[in-house]
Amino acid sequence: MIGDNVKKFRKKKGLTQDGLARKAGIPYTTLTKLESNVVKKPSVQTVAKIARALGISIEDLIK
Repeated sequence: MIGDNVKKFRKKKGLTQDGLARKAGIPYTTLTKLESNVVKKPSVQTVAKIARALGISIEDLIK
């Protein structure tokens, strides 16, 4: 699941959910729903913003 990958990379970078949401420029609630797998298919723009904020590729997030 993409949410699990986001959480894994976020923790690896030492970021809080709030910190990542701010860095990515997305709403905190969007990130929490994504990480808890409430949102299963986030928009491409959201995934791109998260990947950019984490310094990884989109491919790494969706594997």
